[in-house]
Amino acid sequence: MALAYIDKVTSNRAAFEQKVTQIASRLGIQADWLMVVMYAESKLNHLAQNPSSSAVGLIQFLDKTLAGLGINRTQLLSMSNVQQLDYVEKYFVNLGVKGKMKDVYQVCLAVFLPKHMNSPDSTVIAQSGTNTYNANKGMDIDKDGVLSVGDVRKWYGKYVPANVATGSNTVDVTLILTGIAVLYLVYQWSNTTTPTTTHP
Repeated sequence: MALAYIDKVTSNRAAFEQKVTQIASRLGIQADWLMVVMYAESKLNHLAQNPSSSAVGLIQFLDKTLAGLGINRTQLLSMSNVQQLDYVEKYFVNLGVKGKMKDVYQVCLAVFLPKHMNSPDSTVIAQSGTNTYNANKGMDIDKDGVLSVGDVRKWYGKYVPANVATGSNTVDVTLILTGIAVLYLVYQWSNTTTPTTTHP
């Protein structure tokens, strides 16, 4: 099955898909989760630039984030989309979340505000009137003047396709149906097979 939003990648599509899959495997997450956060942040445009901040690229790297990765925005924007994926991976590795992101929302929060990756939905991030709130007020889903972790999850949730499993607790229906089918076949076999041994 093709990755979520892969049709939105306008250049190097096959190489991009392959590399996203490899990176996701190394990070211990589903490749679709990585696609979701990149689409939500930049619509998968590696040249995307936020007019209101220094955020650029696939996951909207800030200047200070890029400095921590050893590059600057000019260098990042000179890369192809496939090359830029190396720094997407490096971001998560440097953050120390490799193998620790258990659902698509933790992946998104690791990009948006890492310290709240494991925070409950009720956690307040910012209130109306603050710079943080003003910069992200579009994420205040219920428009109550309070930006919470729950609001951020719901905002990112708008970008999660219905066919994408959201986390480790998501039940894989296909696996369940396959298991039921196998059990049924075993049952049928056990009730129709002629015994090969005779007991006295």
